[in-house]
Order: sequence, then structure tokens, then C-alpha cells
Amino acid sequence: MDTDAERAREVALFRYSLARGAADAALSGRQRGAMVRELAAREHLGPDGRWVTVSRSTLERWVRRCRAGGFQALVPAPRRVQNKTPERILALALALRREQSARTAAQIRRIILEAEGAAPSERTIQRHLVAAGLLWKGQVTSSALGRFEACAPNELWTGDALHGPLVEEKRAILFAYIDDHSRLLTGYRWGLREDVMSASRALREGMACRGLPGALYLDNGSPFVCSQLLRSCAVLGIRLIHSRPGRPEGRGKIERVFRTIRSQFLVELEGKKLSGVSQLEAYFQAWVESVYHRAIHSETGQSPLERFLAAGAPAGVEQARLREAFLWSEARTVSKTATVSLHENTYEVDPELAGFRVELLFDPLELQEIEVRLHGRSAGRAVPLQIRRHVHPRARARDPEQAPSTRIDYLRLITEAHREGLRQRIDYRDLPKAGQADANADKTEEAEQ
Repeated sequence: MDTDAERAREVALFRYSLARGAADAALSGRQRGAMVRELAAREHLGPDGRWVTVSRSTLERWVRRCRAGGFQALVPAPRRVQNKTPERILALALALRREQSARTAAQIRRIILEAEGAAPSERTIQRHLVAAGLLWKGQVTSSALGRFEACAPNELWTGDALHGPLVEEKRAILFAYIDDHSRLLTGYRWGLREDVMSASRALREGMACRGLPGALYLDNGSPFVCSQLLRSCAVLGIRLIHSRPGRPEGRGKIERVFRTIRSQFLVELEGKKLSGVSQLEAYFQAWVESVYHRAIHSETGQSPLERFLAAGAPAGVEQARLREAFLWSEARTVSKTATVSLHENTYEVDPELAGFRVELLFDPLELQEIEVRLHGRSAGRAVPLQIRRHVHPRARARDPEQAPSTRIDYLRLITEAHREGLRQRIDYRDLPKAGQADANADKTEEAEQ
């Protein structure tokens, strides 16, 4: 794997996450300046896992590049400096970090200097630690912040995971996203694995049904801190924000929703044997759409669905655009024989690409279909030569559907109250308007008479 190329991509995603909002063409110069000053005054989680500040002049330069060339304009140029540090010293630095993850680059340099009599600069050590994926495990102090609420639906979504009941002797996990303004559960999905696939599926289904958020606020769990999710947000133009480790400010609303789920939904599952995740999700879907979304919220004075739709239905998202955003991406160098390897599979590409570093785009559940891109432009399809793995190692297909239980209880009642045969969440675009619903009811009554 070309660590320099991966590092450049991570840096570009970080720059894009900061510059994208201020690069909005709808902003005035005064509004853009105020946003840049606000960004420069805060700390941000950098691509190397450390909290950094970015100067106003640097942010303004990134904004200009983003407006001119989008994401690709923010990718740093490759470094051409030859490495002069002995490999033995670099290996020692990596070993010292692995031995104690809380050691800073400065401390590692002092140890090497004491042991070897000479040591590379702190910046050189830090760069190689990041390239090897050995991030610093330091601590961050906390401080109290005031209350916050988004001004409009889809301005901000917050996502998190909740551990639920045992299903097939495994702990079921709920990935959920809520709209900060209305408290609506925009996307949700139960699974048996806490991985990026489950997090992405819940997010994609939420976007298909509720529209695109302007920003996404997530914690630092492994399903939410990954290049796949960063790419999805970059393609869709969504600002991705991660909370600081140990500082859960701004996550109170989703924690409150999780408490409601525990007290009103999970409590009804105690002592119940579920036949599978599909039954659990059917119960949960019915409860969310029939109970939670229609109950008056104590703070807003409106139901989540009513508050979400108060200003009208958000714009829909094209399925082709969603599919492009949620493709996975990996970089490979094309061999002299015009082939590339991807997770035990071998593919043939255009011979003119030999020696070039290309981007491979694919559905993680279907590795036979690979699109090749060079410098952001399509370079055709990769032809499978040898397929040993059909699914990405980090992706697993969803558990098969199983027959629902026949036991009659509270959850069964609200499930049967749902529309028969409903397999997905209610799409607000399919709901009839109030006047239309009354007219349909009058016609039905006249027909019965």
C-alpha cells in the first residue's frame, strides 16, 4: 500500500471537511469571512489523530481551492524528498510507539538520542508514526458547553450505536441517526456486528428516505472513523464532524433518544426469544414509525415527524448519486503486466495504465465489478482474472430473513398496526397531504353507503 498516497487522501478529506461549508456559493463575503474566523478559533481533529488549529490565511486558501476545483484541488502534491533516516532508526521509533502508545514523538526522539547518540527530528518521527498508523493515545481535558439546537431539519444529523438484546446468542447493535432539529430517527438499522457496513447501511437508507444532511456529527468509534465514510461525505458534500475523545458534548439528544428506546422498546423484549435480526428490526420499525415519530416531544412541543415536515419535504436524492457515494475505494499501482490485486483477487486493466497509481471503486459485497479511475476520471472496468474472494474482508452480507414470531404482545400489536407488507421505513414523500387524505376518506364512506 502506498502510504504517501493514503496520507495525501486523508489530508485532503480533512481540508475538505473544513473548507466545504465556507466554499458554499450561496454565502456572501461577510458570511464566508465570519465562518472562516470561527473555524480558525477552534481546534479540529487532524488526519494524524491530534487536535490542531488552522490559521485564517490557510483556511481561506483551502476555501479558494475548494471553490475552484472541489475535493481534488485539496489533495497535497506528492513529496519528492528522499528518505535520509536509516531504516533501523525508523524501525526503532515504531517499536517504541508500539511498546507504549502514550509516548509522544518528542519523547521517542529523546529515547533514541539517549540510546543511539543521534536521532532524527521530531517531525520526521511523527510523519513515519502516522504513515504506519501508530497514532498517539493522549488524553484531552474537558470543558462545559451550552445547549445547542439546529435551526432547521437536515441541518445536522447525529449518529451513534446502541447495544440491544441477545439475538442468536449475539448482542444486537442498533446504528441510528437523528435529526438534531426535530429528533426524528432519520436512519436506523439493527445488526449483529459493530462495523462500518452496518453504520453505512443505516446512513444510506436514511438519506434515501429523508434527504441529505448538511453536517454529520459522530463519535470516534471505529465504524465512524474510516476512509469509506469520509469518502461518502465528500462525494455528497456533507460536512463530517467527530466529537473529541472523552468529550461527548453535543450528543445529549441522541443519548436521550436511546434512553427512550431502552425504556419504551427494549423493556418489552425482556424474556422474549427473537427468531432473528429481521424480527427485531420489524418490531423496531413499527415502534419508531407508529409510536416514537408520532408522540409529542417534551421540549419541542411537536412530534418528531410533524416538526421534521413543518417546512415541507426535503429534496430527494438520486439513487445513482447515493450508490456512487457509498462505493468503497482503494488505491493500487498497476503492474507491468497491466494487472492489479485486490484482496486475493487479480484483475486486468487498460495496458496504458501500467505503472500508474489508480483508484479502484467497488461495492464491498461484490468484488467482481471494479471501476478504475485515474486522477479522478474513469479509466474503464477491471476485468476479473482470478476471483478467490467475492466480498470485502470487512463486509458481510446481512443476516437472512427469518419467519416472525406468532406470540401476541405489545410489540406484535403495533407491528400489525403497520401497513401490511411494509419492509422499509415510511417515506414521507409517499404520505398523502392532509386535504387529499380527507377527500379519499369521504369517497370511501360514500362508496360504503
